[in-house]
Amino acid sequence: MAKHLIPILPGAYLGMLGGGQLGRMFTQAAQAMGYKVCILDPDPLSPAGAIAEKHLLADFSDAAALQEMATLCQAVSTEFENVPAQTLDQLEALGVYVAPRSNGVSIAQNRIAEKAFLTAWRHELNLGPVPYCIIENQAAIDGFDDALLPGILKIARLGYDGKGQATVHSLVELKRAWDDFGRVPCVLEKRMDLAFEVSALVVRGHDDAVVVYPIAQNIHRNGILHTSTVPAPSLNTDQEKRVLQAAKVLIRRLDYVGILCIEFFVVKSGEIFANEIAPRPHNSGHYTMDASVTSQFQQQVRAMARLPLGDTRLLTPVSMLNVLGDLWFTGNNLEDAPKEPAWAKALSHDSAKLHLYGKSVPLAGRKMGHINCLGTSLAEARQIAALVASDLGIEP
Repeated sequence: MAKHLIPILPGAYLGMLGGGQLGRMFTQAAQAMGYKVCILDPDPLSPAGAIAEKHLLADFSDAAALQEMATLCQAVSTEFENVPAQTLDQLEALGVYVAPRSNGVSIAQNRIAEKAFLTAWRHELNLGPVPYCIIENQAAIDGFDDALLPGILKIARLGYDGKGQATVHSLVELKRAWDDFGRVPCVLEKRMDLAFEVSALVVRGHDDAVVVYPIAQNIHRNGILHTSTVPAPSLNTDQEKRVLQAAKVLIRRLDYVGILCIEFFVVKSGEIFANEIAPRPHNSGHYTMDASVTSQFQQQVRAMARLPLGDTRLLTPVSMLNVLGDLWFTGNNLEDAPKEPAWAKALSHDSAKLHLYGKSVPLAGRKMGHINCLGTSLAEARQIAALVASDLGIEP
């Protein structure tokens, strides 16, 4: 058997670029399976660094830290899409098994490359991205087709959770928004008549095995995920098949090893559009921690350790509720001292599962944790999530 196909067994060190909540939950899953974890993150208060066996407190391009990580770890992955692609290449050059590799991550890092990728496979997928245009110079503004209005202008790099985005209704607003973004390369997406949003969590192993989780239906508030519900209540059987098939095709076309999340729009006509690709575990996949045979984080461990992929079956209907830092402040008065939310009241619902991320300071809009609300039926799971939200003072 070729060396790169040999499984990496428990007891070995696995490396993670990034030490936020996704890195923390990966660390917990890896440690439960017997692995040790090395985190590279410049934040001394990194949630993952606090529990990992080793925390390299350095920048992602720090040559000495990367050498140390490569010496210690047999495999490395990433918990966020904006890690420099050259960091992944450098670790691979140092002999580490890197999953996913930089080619797939770099496409997801740049909305322009991402749209081109989705457009290239439109005919095979039988769906593509929403109508869009690239805004990266004055000529694009001068030749702008106002049929794309109203639209959403998004910076090509580093935008997430609604940041780096602006809704525009006219050419004047488009020009103003592009100026506000510093005239950096952007993508303008036509605003669609949206019915609902879903996401597919898909995993590919080193041996080209591919598994997909049940589709989650998502609700966002202010650009941040609010709830994810599984099974997706509004998705019909044909739409579900198309989304699942598209996810399988895209992960193979990216030659991607690891866990990938693809977000889709379903418009009121029933048409489906591929929206965004996230090369990592995803907020909308947190339900898998309590409601699936294999959590997305254990799956991430399996993929990077070259182990067989786990079963993705849903064990019970679930609605995941995000917990943001606003909850620590009475009446959203951020000048007050933070006060611990009413966890005991929320957990009086015995199928509500609380996961907090170990972040030291609650801030408005900051993801502090999530609660998975399980039910014997989809209706019950959604009802419990609504009750938990009410108990915590989260608007329904």
